[in-house]
Amino acid sequence: MRVWKTSPPELLHHTLSDWFTPPTKLWFPQAAPVLDFAWYPNATSRDPASFCFVTSVRECPVKLLDASDGRLRASYKIVDHRERQVAPHSLAFNPLASKLYCGFEDAIEVFDVHVPGEGTRLRTTPSKKSRDGLKGIISTLAFSPDISSGLYAAGSLNPSSSTSSNIAIFSESTGEVPVMFVGDDHQDGFGIRSSCTQVMFNPFRPYLLYACFRRHDTIYCWDLRGDLGSPIQTFSRSGEANVKRNVIETNQKMHFDVDLGGNWLAIGDEHGDVSMFDLSSPDADNVEEVVLPPRRDISPTLKYHAHDDTIGSVAFHPLRALLLSASGSRHFESTLASTSDSSENEESDVEGNEDVVDSELVQQERQLGVKKRRAKLQPAVVDNSVKLWDFGENSSTALPQ
Repeated sequence: MRVWKTSPPELLHHTLSDWFTPPTKLWFPQAAPVLDFAWYPNATSRDPASFCFVTSVRECPVKLLDASDGRLRASYKIVDHRERQVAPHSLAFNPLASKLYCGFEDAIEVFDVHVPGEGTRLRTTPSKKSRDGLKGIISTLAFSPDISSGLYAAGSLNPSSSTSSNIAIFSESTGEVPVMFVGDDHQDGFGIRSSCTQVMFNPFRPYLLYACFRRHDTIYCWDLRGDLGSPIQTFSRSGEANVKRNVIETNQKMHFDVDLGGNWLAIGDEHGDVSMFDLSSPDADNVEEVVLPPRRDISPTLKYHAHDDTIGSVAFHPLRALLLSASGSRHFESTLASTSDSSENEESDVEGNEDVVDSELVQQERQLGVKKRRAKLQPAVVDNSVKLWDFGENSSTALPQ
C-alpha cells in the first residue's frame, strides 16, 4: 500500500502552484493482495490518534494501520465455519466512528473499533438456499451522512434476479433485517441485472443514493423519500440515454465520487476519460415538492482525457477544488503482441538455423516423453499513474500536477 502526504490546510488560501510540492510517498507492504481500505473518519495528520486507516488483506484479519509509519494498531478477525480467516470485500465506518462494518459473502461483520478481536455477524440472507435477503458477496457499503437516521446501504456482486434487487438499505438499530430494497422497474424485473460495485449517499442531501454497476455505463440515483423502484436520475458517461447498448468491456471496478457540497459527481472510464456531472441543477433537488420529479437522463457537463488506461478511481479534495484520479489495468494481449514483434525483429537473421535445431530438439523431447511447462503470460503496464487536477477559479483548464 502507498500513502502520499500533501500540504497542510493552512495553505488553502494559496494557489495550487504556490503550495504544491511532490508529496511524500510512504510504502506499507502487505503479505497478500489488498481487497479494500477505508480511512478513519476525519483522519488528519494534525491529530495523530485519528491518522489511521483499515485495510482488508486476503486471508488475513482486518488491520488498523497507523498512516504515519504503517505500524499495526489493532486487528479484527473474521473466521468462517472452517476456522479460516476471511478478508472482507468492503469496509466502512459508521458516522460516529464507533463501529466498523465489513462485508463478505452473505454477511456483514460489525466490530467495536475500540475492542479488537471478534465482532457480531449480521446475516444478509437466512440461508444459502433461501431467495430472501441480500445474497452474494457484499461488495460495497456506505453510510448516510444523516447521523440520526442510522441508515446504510449495501450492494452485492450477485446480479439482481427478476423479483429482487442486489442493493438493500439497512438500519443500525434493526440489525440484519433490510429496511428496504432499491431497484429499477424499467429493467427486466425489479433489480438491475449487473453486479453492484459501489453505493454512495450524497453528502449534502442524504436522501439521495447513487450506485454504479460492473460493465455498466450508467450511474443510478434514487430518492429514498419516494418510489425506490424508479430512479429519479441516471448519469451516462457516453451521453446516450439507452443504457442497454452502452456496455463496458472491462470487468474492472470504476469508483465514482461526489464532492462534499453535493454539487458534482465524477467518474472515469475504460478509455482514460473523466466525466463530470452537475448535481446542482434545479431539478436535482426538489425538497418542497410532494411529487418527485420524473426520471431524467443526464449527460456529462465536462469530459476530458486524463490517462491512457482505465481509470479505476477518482476522489474530490474535501476543502479545495481538486480531483485525484488513478489509472491502471492489466493487459495480456499487448504483451503477446510486443513479445512476438520483438522476437521477429531480433532473430530474423538466424531464423533458418535455429528452426532446424529447434525442430530436432522437439522431436527428441517427444520421443523421450519430456514435458515442458508453458511460461505464464505476464500483464503489461500501459499507464498506472495518479494525477491531481485543479478546478479552481484561477484555472481555466484541468491540468495534471
